Amino acid sequence: MTAGMESRATGRRALRIVLADDDPVYLLGLATILEDEGHEITARAEEAYGLRTAVAGTLPDLAVIDIRMPPTQTLEGLRAAVEIRGAHPGVGILLLSKDMELTHLRQLLEAGSAAATGGIGYQLKSRVTGADFVTEVVDEVGAGRYAIDGEIQRALYRTPRRRDRLAALTDQQLKVLELMARGLSNSALAAKLSISKRTVEDHVNTVFDKLDLRPEAKEMYDRRVRAVLMYLASDD
Repeated sequence: MTAGMESRATGRRALRIVLADDDPVYLLGLATILEDEGHEITARAEEAYGLRTAVAGTLPDLAVIDIRMPPTQTLEGLRAAVEIRGAHPGVGILLLSKDMELTHLRQLLEAGSAAATGGIGYQLKSRVTGADFVTEVVDEVGAGRYAIDGEIQRALYRTPRRRDRLAALTDQQLKVLELMARGLSNSALAAKLSISKRTVEDHVNTVFDKLDLRPEAKEMYDRRVRAVLMYLASDD
């Protein structure tokens, strides 16, 4: 199926996806879920080198990657994801993990942030089931947005450092920042919150000011990424 075409089964954009996991049974199940929803699996990899090669060779819309992969079974998948983010900033990255590990998002978000247009996701593997996973996570990351597991977000919110940094924000400003962390544009934020785009812009600028995120010579996107990093910052 050609990239950008719509799936006949769902009417959504069909994504070209590379999968990486060292468990062949899990890999097959994940591929089946995605293909059933109309997406195309361009390659499958069971170790980090094969993942890098597959992404470079097929330039997919999205790479779905287990954080822990051979040969070391430590963070080979994460390291490969960071390299892919830097080398191919238009490729969305969806990390999967058996356990909740809060420090990994910063490494991925910081990789190639100035040029990156691909979305970012981080999900617990136990939640990868059926059509809801595809519509609420895969499609979001494939569209250039963020999709962070709710349990991971709640754990991040409980860290003292995060609470201290965000203490100056009002409830509405926190909501705006939360939606920014999901990758929503200002127009999408306005529609989601039923407020004007100008009001959203005012909220976003106030968030930047309160978080002491001054504009730089590059694009406004840099400040958005830095705000998301702060929102997702762990207690390290």
